[in-house]
Amino acid sequence: MAATSSVMIPLGTQAHHFSLFEPLTSKTVSLQDIMLSNGAIIMFICNHCPFVKHLNDSLVELAHDYGNKSIGFVAINSNDVSRYPEDSPEEMKKTAIALNYPFPYLYDETQEVAKLYSAVCTPDFFIYNSDYSLVYRGQFDSSRPNNSIKPSGKDIRHALDCLLTSTPNDREQIPSIGCGIKWKL
Repeated sequence: MAATSSVMIPLGTQAHHFSLFEPLTSKTVSLQDIMLSNGAIIMFICNHCPFVKHLNDSLVELAHDYGNKSIGFVAINSNDVSRYPEDSPEEMKKTAIALNYPFPYLYDETQEVAKLYSAVCTPDFFIYNSDYSLVYRGQFDSSRPNNSIKPSGKDIRHALDCLLTSTPNDREQIPSIGCGIKWKL
């Protein structure tokens, strides 16, 4: 399992507009649909990545814990499905149903959104405040599929708590680690 670290773009970077297809509902969902009064978290994930599989239950739990606090959640799959058919829209729909995702799981067919956000791995996390300004990018926590640390979302939860209390996040933001996004050839 090859590991890729996320790119630590500058805090304060403005979120990029997107409008992507959601396989579960066959609707188009935009950034504006996701953004709530306290902000939003954008997660780049996919179906087949062991790093994402390791966190899936915790991602659902996180969304349940913070979704009712006016923080929007969205997951985006940007992988090349011609080479990774397990990440296809049909399979995304099955995954969203099986895991009961409480957030939209969108398909970035052109990979343009991943490039706009400088997403390079799955999972890759970005938290924006209600002014669409980046306040966190980095790891979910220190757990990995091959270590004995249980997923807790410690780093993400701290960042979300800081966002909710308008408290500066003075902790070091550590890059996420996961499978590299499968770019089209």
